[in-house]
Amino acid sequence: MSEAQQSTPQTTIPGPPVPTEPSLTEPARDATLSGRRLASAALVVMLFFVLSRVTGLAREIVIGAHFGTSLELDAYLAAFRVPDLLFQLVAGGALGSAFIPTFALHWARAQKAEAWLLFSRVLNLMTLLLVVIAALLMVLAGPLVHWVIAPGFSPAQQVITTQLMRWMLVSTVVFGASGLIMGALNATQHFLLPAAAPVFYNLAIILGAWLLTPSFGIFGLVIGVVVGAVVHLLVQLPGLWQVRARYSLTLDVQDAGVREVMRLMGPRVLGLFFVQMHFVVNTILASGLTSGSLSALNYAWLLMLLPQGIFAQSIATAIFPTFAAQVSMGQVDTLRHTFGQILRIILFFTIPAALVLYLLRVPLITVLFQRREFTAESTALVSYALQFYAAGLIAHAIVEIAVRAFYALHDTWTPVVVGVGAMILNIGLSFWWVRLLGHGGLALANSAATTLEMILLLWLLRRQIGGFDWQRFGASLWRQAVAALIMGAVLWCWLRWLPIDEASTAMIGFITFGGIVIAGGIYLAIAFLLRSAELQPALALLRRRR
Repeated sequence: MSEAQQSTPQTTIPGPPVPTEPSLTEPARDATLSGRRLASAALVVMLFFVLSRVTGLAREIVIGAHFGTSLELDAYLAAFRVPDLLFQLVAGGALGSAFIPTFALHWARAQKAEAWLLFSRVLNLMTLLLVVIAALLMVLAGPLVHWVIAPGFSPAQQVITTQLMRWMLVSTVVFGASGLIMGALNATQHFLLPAAAPVFYNLAIILGAWLLTPSFGIFGLVIGVVVGAVVHLLVQLPGLWQVRARYSLTLDVQDAGVREVMRLMGPRVLGLFFVQMHFVVNTILASGLTSGSLSALNYAWLLMLLPQGIFAQSIATAIFPTFAAQVSMGQVDTLRHTFGQILRIILFFTIPAALVLYLLRVPLITVLFQRREFTAESTALVSYALQFYAAGLIAHAIVEIAVRAFYALHDTWTPVVVGVGAMILNIGLSFWWVRLLGHGGLALANSAATTLEMILLLWLLRRQIGGFDWQRFGASLWRQAVAALIMGAVLWCWLRWLPIDEASTAMIGFITFGGIVIAGGIYLAIAFLLRSAELQPALALLRRRR
């Protein structure tokens, strides 16, 4: 489930007194980041996204060792669908993308009291909605699982799915408030604790899988999810103290800021509904396939998200408040320059990552997951899906950046309309290709639809921000493609020289991680020889400390 959290209903969040409001020039410095500070913020977020992905990978390794691609794990994953749908529509990406630009506008204008009043009103309204809807869904969980979520499951598996869903709805309420806190902290350029919170969430699930599943089975994982959601919230509360937040027990749906958030949320909710429908359709279709198909899709999806999170989502998280602040101060030219530079850096990382993920998919899955209940058959199921997901990695990464640029421009309809069209295509292709390619067809449908979404978003964004520097973009893409092709050829030779058939676990580990090191070295060397313009800013993300 998406990461988010909650806050306590105190009249005031403890912290030092609110200082005298500064002039407009000071919030401008606070609201947007210089190149050096942006690099530092991106570095902080990237480091914790790496930790989050590493702990997330460790979480899946532990889960895989206990449950492999079993019926129980399929039930656990199916149980996530409705709680995650509720979170995304009410408190997740929809609320964050609408709340941050509105909050940032107050912040950039030195209206900090108004900003925290908006935060309080949105938090109270969202929490109330989540509690009411979650309670209703708990009552309806049985029929939802039987008729909608997993009609292909056996009756016993549907019962387990229903029980797990009810537990997960508790964590959704906690995640809702936590997500809003994350948005507020990011809008104030505070990235450390929001980026660290998912790490603790993953650790809680790991402990649940490790310590509780021997006694409670799959319910040990759900206990870890609920505890992890609470910890995810608690980790961020000190950040509110640092930014001198103020909480008010107030509800006012007529407030102009609340109405603006709701206005911006409307299209995003529609878009996310279709995105979540894609996952629901995947669950429905996979529930009727070979046992373990849903689990295999989940493992493959998470492996694709590993580089996507490290290289795209982390940078997108750091840059979104700056995009919003640049727009609020009328700096569209600066936004265009910033977006172009970030886009080229994203491509610099994700083009080779997609190729490495495709070529090394079998040894990577083997060395990471294949133990105990995770068999060679499980590896084959996951590898089959991962090859199709890898094809969409670049598109997923670019969409992360492009969508945030639209939201910063207070244009939520354009990415939503494009996203809805892409998801309708995704769902249609899923019904078609699942018959031809099994669960691999579901992964391929996602990659194809996301690629089309990326192309349309970039074309439409170009019109809104006055175009891109196509000459620089084309030169950059050419160098990256050449470096990636040479890297891929060397990696292919490496795999032919050291085949994994009947190799020992240690040898497979050497092939996998040695291949990653060789691929990275070759790519950077060729990029240096070709004088890639993105090599210097990409390395700067790793060097700058302020």
